[in-house]
Amino acid sequence: MTDLFDVSKEIILVTGASQGLGRQFARVLSRHGAAIVLAARQTAKLKSLEQEIVGRGGRAVAVQMDVTDTAAIGKAIDHAEAALGPITVLINNAGIAIEKLSVDQTEADWDSVINANLKGAYFTATEIARRMIARKQEGNIVNIASVLGFGVMKFLSPYTISKAGIIQASKAMALELAGNRIRVNALAPGYIDTEMNHAFWSTPSGEKLAKRIPQRRIGAESDLDGAILLLASSASRYMTGSVITVDGGFLLT
Repeated sequence: MTDLFDVSKEIILVTGASQGLGRQFARVLSRHGAAIVLAARQTAKLKSLEQEIVGRGGRAVAVQMDVTDTAAIGKAIDHAEAALGPITVLINNAGIAIEKLSVDQTEADWDSVINANLKGAYFTATEIARRMIARKQEGNIVNIASVLGFGVMKFLSPYTISKAGIIQASKAMALELAGNRIRVNALAPGYIDTEMNHAFWSTPSGEKLAKRIPQRRIGAESDLDGAILLLASSASRYMTGSVITVDGGFLLT
């Protein structure tokens, strides 16, 4: 069964790898033998993670990539592939959220969230797909969605819209790229405890939200390890256009 989830021959690009889920994805995929391209805007944090991975015998390279700058995406991938070779798997993770009621969201807020979460992810995926097609190479794209792509909560309307778009984009690209032997799937996490939101879970609002989850706990970053290994490896070879939800049952409520 270990071989089924083998990623040791993969060169995997993880966007938004400087912190949170992106950093966890990079670490777990590296521990299972993949070469990792670490991409984000914050290069200082990337360099630290690169050193960590290389220090324990892994292969990694940090590249600065702002997914909202479509002209820069190709240049960053050029740099990555020159260092490690052709990318075989994309983990499309970069994203942000701005918490305000919809009536208070500005056009700049909307643009920031949609450009990072949806437009940036879409054009990173299409850039990778074009390269895979040109090389006649099998490929694998994993888009990080969210349970809020299915449901909604207050204060996060552009975010929920962007994640719903990612789910549809995954299905549309899966249909178009299947003939090129490129799979496109999505992972939709529920509420996960990360350094960015850790303090929230001990507040009254955080505790109330946690009680809505049928498993009665917030997810840990490591709770996504199995799902990301499934989607990044050949264990998911007959899956495309699928969305895997890892949420402790949140969407059941």
